Amino acid sequence: MHTIRVLAMVEAHSISGSAKAVLEFAKEAIRGQTALPRVDLSIMTFSRGPAENSLTAAIRNTGVPLDIVSERGRFDTGVIPQLRALVENRPTDLVWSNSVKSHFLVRWSGLNRSRGWVAFHHGYTTTDMKMRIYNRLDGWSLKAADAVLTSSCAFVKELERKSVHSSRIHVQHMPIRPFAPVPEERISALRRQLGLDSRTRVLLSVGRLSREKGHADLIRAFPGVRELLGSVPVRLVLVGEGPERSRIEELCRSLRLTNAVTLAGQQDDPNPYYAIADVFALPSHSEGSPNVLLEAMAAGIPVVATAVGGVPELASNGRDALLVSKHDTAGLASAVAQLLLDQALSDRLVSSARQIVLRKTPEAYFQSIVSVFNGALRR
Repeated sequence: MHTIRVLAMVEAHSISGSAKAVLEFAKEAIRGQTALPRVDLSIMTFSRGPAENSLTAAIRNTGVPLDIVSERGRFDTGVIPQLRALVENRPTDLVWSNSVKSHFLVRWSGLNRSRGWVAFHHGYTTTDMKMRIYNRLDGWSLKAADAVLTSSCAFVKELERKSVHSSRIHVQHMPIRPFAPVPEERISALRRQLGLDSRTRVLLSVGRLSREKGHADLIRAFPGVRELLGSVPVRLVLVGEGPERSRIEELCRSLRLTNAVTLAGQQDDPNPYYAIADVFALPSHSEGSPNVLLEAMAAGIPVVATAVGGVPELASNGRDALLVSKHDTAGLASAVAQLLLDQALSDRLVSSARQIVLRKTPEAYFQSIVSVFNGALRR
């Protein structure tokens, strides 16, 4: 059985959805898969300082070799010679990039000229001008890839408009492991920390605080949830960090929700928050294959989500989750309140969603990705 030497490029400082998928792949690569070519995986990431972060610590914990490329900023040309030296010193058959910046750097530095290249398109964010520039350059970058993975069928047309040939596009949903139970003492401690009494229900949303995630819509919907629940107390908890935090805080103040909404910040281990949640909300304006949706399903939480991107590919409205239109704050409030008040409906959605989780295993993800690697190398 032959070996594929793969260098995965991960661009994050915390364990984002795309980084989680690479970590799951790494665990499977270390464990070994006898029915497939052996994958000799290494991971590289970027750093603007010497400090270890949660992502680099998690990579080291897998046992996979880690290389860190130093950069002074987002457009630091000094990363190019470092990347070229890295693939020369660590023999590489295939480069696996996972973000628009990495896609651009692979093509600009010519890393793909003498080795295979698979790019994973996870969608676009528009947090600042530099990110928008990378987004616009992405069509030029991806045209040169041997294969392009994308997290939802909704992104295929977008890639074809960027002149990526359909024969090179492969849809790949994210993997999920069974939910790791949280000890009762941690659950109780978190509820005390958040000031929740035994009657207070919890509406949870997890994700980066960026505009396309729709947190402002959820906050505008929250007074409607409270009104529909009547005397039942409820707290909205947002887990995540990002550029929209100050705007969200101001919106909470303007709607007099400061005491009813908790911004918990970035959490390296969100499992205790899933464990205290009664309903999970995903109010995004755009999505690929949202990892947090699968995490909520794995944790046994009924889900309300906007029917955007790859969400309807994962869940059917009324069977696995309640789906509403994006920006529909009234519909969002109604769906959340319905799940908080109708236990039988919640239980039915949770039971159906559990079957989705059972199909999205890391083993299946690994096998699918390796088959794409094989195809890219044959090109």
